[in-house]
Amino acid sequence: MKLYVYVLQAKDLPSKETFVKLHVGKHKNSKTRVLRDTSNPIWNEEFFFRIDEGDDDVVVVSLVYHENDHHFGLIGKVKIPLSSVAAEENQTLLPTWFAVEKLSDGKFVNIECGKILLSLSLQGKYESISGEKVVNDKQDISLEGVKDVEGSGKDLVSSKEGKRRKHHDGKHLMKNFVNQIDKLFHKKEEISKRLHDESSVGQSVTSNHEDASENNSSLSANCTGFEEGLDMMQSSDSEKEEMPENLLGGVLLDQRYLVSPCDLNKFLFTPSSQFKKELAELQGLSDVQEGPWTMIQEDTPRLTRVVTYMRAATKMVKAVKATETQVYRKANGKQFAVFVSVSTPDVPYGSTFKVELLYKILPGTEPNAVGESSRLIISWGIQFHQSTIMKSMIEGGARQGLKEGFEQFADLLAKTYKTLDSAAVLDKEQVIATVQSEPKTDFKSAFLYFWSSSVICAVLLSVYVVVHIMHCDPSKIQGFEFYGLDLPDSFGELFSSGILVLLLERVYMMTVHFIQARMHRDRDHGVKANGKGWILTIALIKGTNLASVESTELFDPYVVFTCNGKVRTSSVKLQAQDPQWNEVIEFDAMEEPPSVLDVEVFDFDGPFDQGASLGHAEINFLKHTADELADLCVPLVGNHAQASQSKLQLRIFLENKNGVETMKDYLSKVEKEVGKKLNIRSPQKNSAFQKLFNLPHEVFLLKEYTCYLKRKLPVQGKLFLSARIVAFYSNVFGHKTKFYFLWEDIDDIQALPPTFASLGSPLLLIILKKSRGLDAKHGAKSQDDEGRLWFYFQSFVSFDATSRTIMALWKTRTLSIDHRAQIAEDEQDVSDPFLMPEEVAVVSDTDALKMSKVYTCDLPCKVEFVVKMFGGGELERKIMEKSGCLNYASTTWESKNPGGYERRLSYKYNHNVSAFGGGVTCAQQKSLAPDNEGWILNEIVALHDVPFGDHFRVHLRYEVKKGVDCKTSKCEVYLKIRWLKTIKFEQRISKSIMEKFRNRLKVIFDLFQKESVANSSLTLL
Repeated sequence: MKLYVYVLQAKDLPSKETFVKLHVGKHKNSKTRVLRDTSNPIWNEEFFFRIDEGDDDVVVVSLVYHENDHHFGLIGKVKIPLSSVAAEENQTLLPTWFAVEKLSDGKFVNIECGKILLSLSLQGKYESISGEKVVNDKQDISLEGVKDVEGSGKDLVSSKEGKRRKHHDGKHLMKNFVNQIDKLFHKKEEISKRLHDESSVGQSVTSNHEDASENNSSLSANCTGFEEGLDMMQSSDSEKEEMPENLLGGVLLDQRYLVSPCDLNKFLFTPSSQFKKELAELQGLSDVQEGPWTMIQEDTPRLTRVVTYMRAATKMVKAVKATETQVYRKANGKQFAVFVSVSTPDVPYGSTFKVELLYKILPGTEPNAVGESSRLIISWGIQFHQSTIMKSMIEGGARQGLKEGFEQFADLLAKTYKTLDSAAVLDKEQVIATVQSEPKTDFKSAFLYFWSSSVICAVLLSVYVVVHIMHCDPSKIQGFEFYGLDLPDSFGELFSSGILVLLLERVYMMTVHFIQARMHRDRDHGVKANGKGWILTIALIKGTNLASVESTELFDPYVVFTCNGKVRTSSVKLQAQDPQWNEVIEFDAMEEPPSVLDVEVFDFDGPFDQGASLGHAEINFLKHTADELADLCVPLVGNHAQASQSKLQLRIFLENKNGVETMKDYLSKVEKEVGKKLNIRSPQKNSAFQKLFNLPHEVFLLKEYTCYLKRKLPVQGKLFLSARIVAFYSNVFGHKTKFYFLWEDIDDIQALPPTFASLGSPLLLIILKKSRGLDAKHGAKSQDDEGRLWFYFQSFVSFDATSRTIMALWKTRTLSIDHRAQIAEDEQDVSDPFLMPEEVAVVSDTDALKMSKVYTCDLPCKVEFVVKMFGGGELERKIMEKSGCLNYASTTWESKNPGGYERRLSYKYNHNVSAFGGGVTCAQQKSLAPDNEGWILNEIVALHDVPFGDHFRVHLRYEVKKGVDCKTSKCEVYLKIRWLKTIKFEQRISKSIMEKFRNRLKVIFDLFQKESVANSSLTLL
């Protein structure tokens, strides 16, 4: 026999975090999900039990409050005899309110424990344990009726008054539950028929449901359409009701789409959505059944439905059934929030947890030229009903499964609606196309520039003088005049001539200024960026209320942009207080993501003078989102600029054209300085780091160290290092310390020796530049007379490694332009693969005595065959490639002196030989040994692209001599390291080189012996 129990809801509970536990006979306890922040929870969950003859004939329903993962408590119980259910018509107890019995002890003694709405149904013939059929005996069960508010015990089965109360005016509410009962027990036809018969007879019946029907705020479920339900929620939506916060598990998807929020909501959740069908097919879901959207009336209307489906089997888990309960938390036409609870009881430990999802659809922050945009945020969490040792494993598996599933979700959704990322690129292209397509108004600019009183007066006076000359006869020579020199004959003529000369000089200077400005025009406008990496594109739109140094004069503004040591300049706008530039400026590709853009406006004063500053600004990319940078109005700073509220309108786009390769190149450059391998942290670490400090997504974490921040009292926390910032975070007993500053803000870094005040721990002192990093001032220990902030860090696990990493990152980030150019020039010099960094003398016999023997072996072949290993032929190439050398190349042996030969080698190590890879260039010289008993080969090895590779050279000496008999030979190898620069890691690096070369020589000569044996076999054949 089968028993179905449907837990609908409860009300007036003394706790706001509750769940229901069911117990029938010997069956294992079943539980509902935990509902939080409500004393009127709504579960709507179904449970199934198989009843045997030996089972108790009582259903025990326990209400449990939940405080944390390890603390539960009992609120009260309800006991329902199965005989009372069997006595009902069709063995179905329709939804009935039961009063929760008070406990004699515990937290809720002498407190009203509320009511719970339950429905039960038996399928099959029920008999009591004694074997007798059920009769209408009295059963002690607490029912709360309209007149019995105290919750006293009543006779559910035999009381005629109770029988009448059950059905009076409950007919209306039962119609609301008819679809749910049908879904549970598949008896829709029988129940509908019974309701029809009752309505035709016109019986006067009453029920405990009258409590729910009398109170408008109580819950009622009505089957309604999707559109109608959204309209009802929208009409009752309160502006004070806030959008729910993201779930604690994290964000699975945060993307903007070119579609209105309303259309996106309908596309995702409308009944029989084509998108859901395609997604189910893509994810291998089968037997998908979508229940109808149902309106639940509580304090506010809630639209809900249940979706069931079968998940495809995997290597670890068989095919299982999943049930989703979807509830609209908010729907006002512009904002939507849908809460989804997913239960999979058939998976291992599936009864202990439920996965929760929250879909939030928000309108776009800015209107788009193509149409409305919306933002879709999907977060997740996991709710455990009981503690389990498998909690971390369950969370990890759920996280991985959801991540993969919603990657497919995002890809499929992007095929229908364009993402805002592609729209942003489109906006950028549109801005550039619009700016570049605007016609150049040279004539208009010249007209506005020369339309001044000085030019007009000069032209009129010049025309007047010319006409006067044409109408006058030449005057006779008088005074001190002579032929060819005509002087003014009166003071009036002298005055008029002076005015004319001054006006013409003014016009001349204006003309020269205009020509120079035109030559300066389009200085960097339209120049495309070169290379791959971080591309910074700036669209300079216009300036507003620019202020002149001398307010009486008009000015000719132009803008200078500086980023990562590179400078770009706009054109000059003549005589303009509100200039319109509409120019596009690009910076060449940068290896490091830029942090700051400096903007300064100048008054043009000729091609060789910078001119007076009209205002400046600093744009910190870490404090602005991509949307904000796409349309930024920058206020200028300066005495006159602030008073006039001068502003620049910019559109800034920052893109990484080389993807992950840019980060790898940057890390490899830092690794050379640090001397150890650096790796980008995991996506989860990066996401947590970005969220902690509110950083953009392109900021990636490199290193984190546990340390103390020294202030008046040391504060323990973590120091975070990225390519752009140094950050610190601490949370000691709820007191949080959080700040960061840019690498460019650092003026000096010092390693201080341990002192008594630092408890014997060395200190790392970071000093910022004047008036920089003021947002981090609360973390500084002091500020010097120059206004520089001083930060002290101590108690690192490995102080030397930490300080070296920080110094390397700082130097790499703050290299001057000249230094970077020198490095690029040095890199170009190594373009010849056989070029040694410097000429090094060959090891003399005297130096050979100082070398260490690192390898010796006896070879079963003649000396002449051993020398072939250095001959540059197929044998040498095969051995070197098998030993881990890539791109192996060598020159031919050339005679340099009598009996001596020389050649060059070039190759790269694979990552099995060296974690850094790195290139190798060698110079080899060979000559006959004394008494002609063999050969001596000297080799100089230079390593490239490895930490401290430019600090040393490796000298090798091979001595190949005859063995005991003529068919054998002996090889001895000596090694010496020559240091070009002194460092404190010489001993450690020397030990590593000796060990590495000893192992490589063993591998090479083992390969040679195998090849020699193979060649001997072929010779015999």
